[in-house]
Amino acid sequence: MHDAETPAGTTGAPAAPGPLDTAELRRLDAHWRAANYLAVGQIYLMANPLLEAPLRPEHIKPRLLGHWGTSPGLNLVHTHLNRVIKARDLDALCVWGPGHGGPAVVANSWLDGTYSETYPDVSRDAAGMARLFRQFSFPGGIPSHVAPETPGSIHEGGELGYSLTHAYGAAFDNPELLVACVVGDGEAETGPLAASWHATKFLDPVHDGAVLPLLHLNGYKIANPTVLARIPQDELDALLRGYGHDPIHVTGDDPATVHQELAAAMDHALDRIAAIQHRARNEGVTERPRWPMIVLRTPKGWTGPHEVDGQPVEGTWRSHQVPLPGVRDDAGHLRQLEEWLRSYRPDELFDAEGRPRPEVLACVPEGSRRLGASPHANGGLLVRDLPLPPLERYAVEVDKRGTVLHEPTRVLGGLLQAVMDATAERRDFRVVGPDETASNRLEALYDATGKAWQAQTLDTDEHLAHDGRVMEVLSEHLCQGWLEGYLLTGRHGLFSSYEAFAHIVDSMVNQHIKWLRTARRIPWRRPLASLNYLLTSHVWRQDHNGFSHQDPGFVDHILNKSPEVVRVYLPPDANTLLSVADHALRSRDYVNVIVAGKQPGFDWLTLDEARTHCARGAGAWQWAGTEDGSGDPDVVLACAGDVPTQETLAAAALLRRHLPELAVRVVNVVDMARLLPSGEHPHGMPDPEYDALFTRDKPVIFAYHGYPWLIHRLCYRRAGHRNLHVRGYKEEGTTTTPFDMVVRNDLDRFRLVMDVVDRVPGLGVRAVALRQEMADARTRHHAWIREHGTDLPEVADWTWAG
Repeated sequence: MHDAETPAGTTGAPAAPGPLDTAELRRLDAHWRAANYLAVGQIYLMANPLLEAPLRPEHIKPRLLGHWGTSPGLNLVHTHLNRVIKARDLDALCVWGPGHGGPAVVANSWLDGTYSETYPDVSRDAAGMARLFRQFSFPGGIPSHVAPETPGSIHEGGELGYSLTHAYGAAFDNPELLVACVVGDGEAETGPLAASWHATKFLDPVHDGAVLPLLHLNGYKIANPTVLARIPQDELDALLRGYGHDPIHVTGDDPATVHQELAAAMDHALDRIAAIQHRARNEGVTERPRWPMIVLRTPKGWTGPHEVDGQPVEGTWRSHQVPLPGVRDDAGHLRQLEEWLRSYRPDELFDAEGRPRPEVLACVPEGSRRLGASPHANGGLLVRDLPLPPLERYAVEVDKRGTVLHEPTRVLGGLLQAVMDATAERRDFRVVGPDETASNRLEALYDATGKAWQAQTLDTDEHLAHDGRVMEVLSEHLCQGWLEGYLLTGRHGLFSSYEAFAHIVDSMVNQHIKWLRTARRIPWRRPLASLNYLLTSHVWRQDHNGFSHQDPGFVDHILNKSPEVVRVYLPPDANTLLSVADHALRSRDYVNVIVAGKQPGFDWLTLDEARTHCARGAGAWQWAGTEDGSGDPDVVLACAGDVPTQETLAAAALLRRHLPELAVRVVNVVDMARLLPSGEHPHGMPDPEYDALFTRDKPVIFAYHGYPWLIHRLCYRRAGHRNLHVRGYKEEGTTTTPFDMVVRNDLDRFRLVMDVVDRVPGLGVRAVALRQEMADARTRHHAWIREHGTDLPEVADWTWAG
């Protein structure tokens, strides 16, 4: 900490060599000091914001929350970004990666005026400064991280490891945008961040914007040193160059020197970016460029207390959170805090009314050029409706149910190709996935666009293109982050993945859902295009991958989250998949999870029927059951998912043949949230509607795509829950035949018929022969597949004959 005799800034000192003259250096330093002062004030103060009186304990918040350590470095970067944006009239966005930089980004937003424009009660004067300080990490206030409440943000500061992939997602198809990204050295240790350096191999300098990474090495995480800060510089340089970057190093703890070096580094980096884009756009250069980046080394907690209670703080892990924790109770700490705040010389930075002085704001851009006002950080301002074609062009004909097979995702691929074609000029739609687009039967997309690729190509490669808008990389984290950044800046997309490996992005989608939920409650945040997942290659059809690829639990994870945001759909055939996809691609502010098979499956519904069924979300298929409408059925066969639907209909056909007097109702569920009560989810069914569909007292045999206990959890409040019996996946898997998978998990048609016999009152005695026949069929199945390696002919050749 610098005391009054050792100023924190450079005022009055000669300018160090560099691009800044003495006046500009003084102005930049004034802005940096003001931002630092505001960051400290947010952590500590609830009154006396301008230190018009000596600090007293009652001026201090009773609970000290927040993080100082990274804030001075972020303030430094923000100050210098202001300079180059203003000087070069740049359209810019910044992603603030360090997890605990909330005080800094909020401080800079208040200084550039965007905070007060967004929240008029937090005015840019003494009264507004007092509100700014008090609200930070305070009940009813704002979070300690950069969050949706923060103007100019698209990245939740708590989600370490995802900043750089978000930055690249924002840059794709934004050719005039510069996306700066501050990468903390703690988050740089994460797997997602390590993979993110490879995003340069996918960034097209013609059609995309530029990303300027700033790796901020302040040396420490919460309690430990950071890896990249402790390895030799030549080793770090080799690592970053190996990733394909051209690092520029800025190191020091003298403000004047660091200001000059950082200004020179930013000028050099931006000149390099401009040259790369010019050569690609005007001279036709196609070689992958080596993009510049900045490595900034400054002390953690820079300009804060040097020591506290005899322990070093500045430049150590102890500055990470609240360097002076006992301010209310310890007079020495209180005195140090006042000295620390006064070391920034606030009287030079703010006038008597608490307004920033002109010198402080001299480097700040105007209007939408301010980082806090970038429309790209409020993507709903920019998003346009997707030009979706009529579904009739892609729907399959259904002349006779359950007799013709189609691959649902291949049918969907035609629709996605049309969307890709229709957005060829506006370039605001992308499909991402981990090396699985063709595997998931979506290769029709390649008739509209190639796969984004900037690295080496060989004659044997297919569909690679510098300007491609299908993005494949074997990192679910990158796919997720790219798509999130793309959506948050006002575009559309779809994430196609094998079902089992969607879990890799559990944490990322958590944060995105939290972002959407919070943003919905912020009036100035405009609705975004939804995050859409297509999960295929699912649990029931892993014929060659086996047990390792069998996990349907992503749905469980999603349905734990905010009900106003999450939607889960299990379309049973090609036309219902088209209808669900059309709805999802049109929707706003949701996370839509669609689970659909890529293997051939039966067509059950015409397009008109599919639309009606999907709009309803769940309904009885009268053509599949045997009830005559005179009263409740004897049993309900319910299903959700394509394979469970097929097994349910096969069971219904067996019951029709063997027990024609039994009144069977078949219910199919497309929208899983329909099972919830209406008070728990916007799509939930009111109790009377649920009771009418499933009955209050009749057995319900539910064949479900995933883990069976999810259905119980969704339905446990219903009157008929005690009659609900669910079959689903129970971790029995291997490389085997399709039907053997359902037999192993007791989801097969024979088991479902046995369940009906067991659960319909009085049926067990008179249908004992049928039950035995079904059990014998399962035994025959086991013997058959071990001899022939294929499913029973009666299963493999089955069609619906109802």
